[in-house]
Amino acid sequence: MLACNARSKTMAARAVARDWRLGRLEFRFDEAMPDRPGRPDKPVLLPPKHMPKRGRGQSLRGRIALYHALAHIEFVAIDLALDMAGRFGAEMGGRFVSEFLGVAADEAMHFALLDRRLRALGTCYGALPAHDGLWDAAYETRHDVAARLAIVPMVLEARGLDVTPKTIDRLREAGDDTGARLLHRILKDEIRHVLAGTTHFNAVCQERDQSPEVEWKALVNRHFRGGVKPPFNNSARQAAGLSRSFYDGLAY
Repeated sequence: MLACNARSKTMAARAVARDWRLGRLEFRFDEAMPDRPGRPDKPVLLPPKHMPKRGRGQSLRGRIALYHALAHIEFVAIDLALDMAGRFGAEMGGRFVSEFLGVAADEAMHFALLDRRLRALGTCYGALPAHDGLWDAAYETRHDVAARLAIVPMVLEARGLDVTPKTIDRLREAGDDTGARLLHRILKDEIRHVLAGTTHFNAVCQERDQSPEVEWKALVNRHFRGGVKPPFNNSARQAAGLSRSFYDGLAY
């Protein structure tokens, strides 16, 4: 997590996931997780309200802005998954660690693919500003695994399930079939990621004798400021274990 260079972070995330899978790492959690991960000098991080508008992603400039924003999301998601495994792995167990280190490796691959797409369009990650709202959500929920699962996979990543299909359609309309295929691949992985979060959230609630739907809504109201807003990709959410009973009545 402390690696600042983008390539170093992606390579390290994939290496730790591989070493864990091959049994090269011990089940030990004797190092405190950092409050903030390492970041490269660029992109410049702005408050979300100061971010320039991206447009619909159909012009070349708009598509570059889109890919850059997605690359930043995937870059931060590497640290989100690593922090999930390292911060909560001791209490949650080996399967939890395995799944979220696998998520970290996926996010590293997604970032590398998006950065490659940016380079094919004549630019690279860091060329545009970005914001740090995703990590702010992680910091807010650092005290409780249920809160972290409720907000990161089940709100933030689930939002990607809602918006990505229309983004894919717009890329196809713009003639960018390469980008559309890339986002389709990422979407399939993100369904699995949300499912991992939902499954472990349900298990935590069962252990605590809580209703998952009731507790999720309480945690979202307590820790998420952005609002859970439609339209929803109900089929993708259902495949990820998020039935409408979770978010009906909460969306606004």
